Amino acid sequence: MEWLHIITPFLEVMIIAIMLNYLLSFFWKTKSMDLVLGFFAFFFILVFSSWLNLPVLHKLMVLIGNVAVIAVLIIFQPELRMALSKLSVKNRRYRDINEFDKFLDQLSNSIYRMSEKRVGALIALENEDSLDEYAQKAVLVNADFSPELLETIFATNTPLHDGAVILRDRTLLASSVILPLAEDSTQLTKSMGTRHRAGLGLSHLTDALVIVVSEESGKVSIAREGIMTRGVKIDRFKGVIRSIYNPPLRGSLQSRFNLLEWLKR
Repeated sequence: MEWLHIITPFLEVMIIAIMLNYLLSFFWKTKSMDLVLGFFAFFFILVFSSWLNLPVLHKLMVLIGNVAVIAVLIIFQPELRMALSKLSVKNRRYRDINEFDKFLDQLSNSIYRMSEKRVGALIALENEDSLDEYAQKAVLVNADFSPELLETIFATNTPLHDGAVILRDRTLLASSVILPLAEDSTQLTKSMGTRHRAGLGLSHLTDALVIVVSEESGKVSIAREGIMTRGVKIDRFKGVIRSIYNPPLRGSLQSRFNLLEWLKR
């Protein structure tokens, strides 16, 4: 067991470094950062008084420290509760599920509002295959998704309504995106136009799920893996999206890398 005694100091240093990194990243650029700086100043004076053998100053700093610990726990209780809650994987998973459900409801309601108004729309939901190739040639938006933003983009009197929109997770990445047209259009009827052909074309080349709202009929279609499904109702639409973009599943696959990603930040 000698090897255990050898690696113990390195293990302790790594754990302490991770703890300090987390605390500093949490408090950075907040009002609580003043508390962290004050703590380091207090600790420096305490060590300085002990090193120079200043008994009165050292005793005073110890007494102040005993009172300060209790005061900090009372005054900064909300901040400490928030910091501890971020360590809980379970809470994070439930939060991700709730946020995904909220996003799915907003997206569904927005699409079917456009369907009722017969506003043409073409939306590509990125999956594993990156759509940067198409986004870089379009208008980069890179904004948090909102129904108002999506519906404003596809309003006929706006300059961005032509082309597609790319959604990456819950971020509206780009608009006015030109998608490749499907060469085989046997699945498309005469009432389906360029939007449907473009959506089908992207589904042939990537694993993205493409949503098409017909300007003529108002029907919602979904293209995935080279197959176009027309006239999708809202309940089925939510079921399809949920089965592909399942936050608990994707979160569990990435959980083993959370520590490395956190250290990179």
